[in-house]
Amino acid sequence: MNVWNGAGKRIYMQEVGTRDGLQSEPAFVPTEDKVALVNALSHAGMAKIEVTSFVSAQAIPALRDAEIVMREIERKAGVVYTALVPNVRGAERAIEARADELNLVMSATESHNLSNLRMTREQSLRALADVARLAASAQVPVNIALSCSFGCPMEGDVAAASVLEWSRRFVEEIGARGVSLCDTTGMAFPSQVAALTQAFRGRWPTTELTLHFHNTRGMGLANVLAAIDAGADRFDASLGGIGGCPYAPGATGNICSEEIAHALELMGYATGVDVARLIAASKSLPSLLGHDTPSQIVKAGRRLDLHPPPPDFDAIRARAHARDQAPDPKQPRRQ
Repeated sequence: MNVWNGAGKRIYMQEVGTRDGLQSEPAFVPTEDKVALVNALSHAGMAKIEVTSFVSAQAIPALRDAEIVMREIERKAGVVYTALVPNVRGAERAIEARADELNLVMSATESHNLSNLRMTREQSLRALADVARLAASAQVPVNIALSCSFGCPMEGDVAAASVLEWSRRFVEEIGARGVSLCDTTGMAFPSQVAALTQAFRGRWPTTELTLHFHNTRGMGLANVLAAIDAGADRFDASLGGIGGCPYAPGATGNICSEEIAHALELMGYATGVDVARLIAASKSLPSLLGHDTPSQIVKAGRRLDLHPPPPDFDAIRARAHARDQAPDPKQPRRQ
């Protein structure tokens, strides 16, 4: 497929800003505002929304209202409402709050897993398996996100073979419905993304594959297009481009939902997203967070959001036309 002509191909946009974005914000966003934000994202046409995270309130106080938010949101038909869970207790809370899916996380490298989760990868896998068994008994599907799939800030390059082996264990041993390959610190580049996407799709064509990119080095959209060309159709993104990883100095956050949706719409992809509604939701963020967001679409508007001419445009045009009617002083006058 030519990435510059979507020809109506379906692309699923999945929002992570209400979890990945809000979790690191110093200001607590009131519960009712979180609920309103999720509802706005639902009506904007996002296919999946990572609503919150069921972690301890001490660990992430910004999301201490997880149960209330998950229970009070408006459920729109066709939208999947997922939640990140770190362990069995978190899974129990999420299931009780009626999460449609549980999102589990571990890292592709030992250094990042120890730094982020305080466990070895094998310990994390055993913990994920316990959560997956609980979820299966409750008939709630699981997705497993593999952090640092495209590079580790402590170990550098990550072998594709290692990423695929962990993916195999998630799909074939744990029974995950979906796998997210995460560019946690913005180290991915397009040809690498295309190769890993093709390899994953070739092995597990029926597994839901999500690509989770950060725009740390400005390659977010290029990586999305490379992944689509290689067969991917699901992408995590964050409203306003908020979020980021504490292990990536200078990180600018996740790829921006409204920027990606706007670009894909122009290229003919069918995202199901109402870009105008998404932009309107993004414009509410600065007042909620107390600071600006990276979104360029919010600042500049969509490509064909036109601007009025200057107030004296009619006078400018009249003077320009008058110059055309005036005689040219360089031409000799007829006697």
